Amino acid sequence: MRTRLLQALSLFSTGLLAGAFGYGAANLVPTFNAVPIDMRLDFHAQLMKMNGITMQATMAVSALTTLALAATERGRARVLAGAAGALVVASFLITRFGNVPINGRIKQWAATEPPDGYAAILRRWELFNDARTLTAAIAFGLLVLLALRVRRS
Repeated sequence: MRTRLLQALSLFSTGLLAGAFGYGAANLVPTFNAVPIDMRLDFHAQLMKMNGITMQATMAVSALTTLALAATERGRARVLAGAAGALVVASFLITRFGNVPINGRIKQWAATEPPDGYAAILRRWELFNDARTLTAAIAFGLLVLLALRVRRS
């Protein structure tokens, strides 16, 4: 029973994480690139205020439940859950050490103006965003495979 609950929570939270990052990559980033830079910076800075709480909580729940699931499973199921947990942790690390420092710069630029070469920094933010989206999506896929495998057994 506990394993099924962990599986459900890890699948749900990792799905939310992958979905949020996927939505951002597919919709927000192209919109950021389509509007004037001052509008992008203002919106980006405001968005990060909201995301700070919700995304950190989602990443924490996803990482904790997925790693706990890996600890309770055996064999191939443990490998799938452990790999998913490692990928969720990778999403967190990419966010924390890649996107978050750039978000701090963006917040400063929104209050003043962007420096020369800002476009390269924003492209780097997008690369980090793509990487964390990919790691979260693969983690979710692994948990879906695990859920399908368990149902079959």
